[in-house]
Amino acid sequence: MQTIERTSPIPYYEQLFDILKARIEGGDFPAEERLPSELELCREFGLARATVRQTLAKLETEGYARRVARRGVFATTPEPASGWIVQDAEGFLESQIRHGRTGIETTVVDAGFRAAPEHVLEELRLAETDRIFAIDRIRRLDGEIAMFSTNWFPPDAGAVIADAHDVLDGTGSVNNTLRQAGFITEAARRVIHATAAPPDVAEHLDVPTGHPVMRIRSLSWDQSGRRFDYYETWVLTDTVPLEVNVTAA
Repeated sequence: MQTIERTSPIPYYEQLFDILKARIEGGDFPAEERLPSELELCREFGLARATVRQTLAKLETEGYARRVARRGVFATTPEPASGWIVQDAEGFLESQIRHGRTGIETTVVDAGFRAAPEHVLEELRLAETDRIFAIDRIRRLDGEIAMFSTNWFPPDAGAVIADAHDVLDGTGSVNNTLRQAGFITEAARRVIHATAAPPDVAEHLDVPTGHPVMRIRSLSWDQSGRRFDYYETWVLTDTVPLEVNVTAA
């Protein structure tokens, strides 16, 4: 029987999500079968009701459950994502893999410790003298350029990425690497802005300067409020549309 690891750095709601997701995928809860109630889950796993609600909301967001008014929450099978679900804390690569998408290729353009723009220092609450690691990557989907991203990391998280050879060669996941090192995302804030591609970004995306793009700025922090990942991604939404799921409260 799967239980909640009380000493794990992974938040309880994420642990419960993984357990229920595995049960749905394994057929313990077939599609359209009602899931246990909030109270039943609280009793089974010894969790607060707010934690269980957070888990059920995540299941709904990721397509593993649907809520029916006055009836409960029912198991569902996620549909393949046509785009990037940007309200989720995970990155593009993890989002696509989770939804069964293949044909994703990552090219690392540059990586190393370097000076960061002032707004990045402010977001990560760092000083100019701090050693900041940055990685620039181009993502292709089915051979087409889809996005260009730059991630900036503070010294401790930067040291982890600097030693992650699979991330540096484009085969590894930044999010998974940080997670394994204890940088667990508690929450993230993303700001989406329609804009024109500046010259350097346009060159990486192989489009004319000024071409319409969506810029996503994202900041992630852990349960203690430690900020450990700030990135800017420039997306060609004709290749990768952005998705936002809305569910009733």
